[in-house]
Amino acid sequence: MNTRDKIIDLAVKHFNRKGYSAVSLFQIANEMGISRGNLTYHFKDKDALLESIANEMWQKIDSERVKSRQFPSFENLRNEVQLLYKYQKKYAFIFLDTHVLNHTVIKKQFRQLAKRTIEDNKATIAFSIKIGNMKPETIPGTYANMAFSVWMLAFYWLSQQIVRGEKSGQDAEKIIWSILLPSFTEKGIQSLKDFFGEAYFDQLGASFQEDIDEIISF
Repeated sequence: MNTRDKIIDLAVKHFNRKGYSAVSLFQIANEMGISRGNLTYHFKDKDALLESIANEMWQKIDSERVKSRQFPSFENLRNEVQLLYKYQKKYAFIFLDTHVLNHTVIKKQFRQLAKRTIEDNKATIAFSIKIGNMKPETIPGTYANMAFSVWMLAFYWLSQQIVRGEKSGQDAEKIIWSILLPSFTEKGIQSLKDFFGEAYFDQLGASFQEDIDEIISF
């Protein structure tokens, strides 16, 4: 690993641990045992460092998304959710900090990613309807909202884990299937079972407690 890559690697670790705004180039240079001038030879300021980190992230995301966007399918949707979560953990400081998300070197690409992902979700739903795995839309807007909700769940999954203090338990993928399943046909449900297996299908989550007295106390 060359000096430039070492700077990026260390910066990501510090930004994830302390937050982007709390870490200076001087701190990064000091920990690496190099002068600030040596560091600024590679990155003239922190914005330039952030841009390089973001570009590295986009290259990795794009290269992996290409593999899973050949045609709409259950597998592609699953891969998309897992991909987003993978990079949320690797570059947590970007996904968790609204100031970083709105940074000029970040926000345009994230908006493009969001748009592409939502459109891919719509394509998956449309393809599922065409092959008989999902029912045609009965209430206008339902499926467009569903495509948006699937993206939002996947994109903000790490954030909700931190807010709720829950790093384990039910994952985004299973919650997304729970949202989609009521719109599946019998053929679609069987296809899902064939793809994931009966055990996966039976473990989407705990059964809902219907007794209101058990949920609400007056």
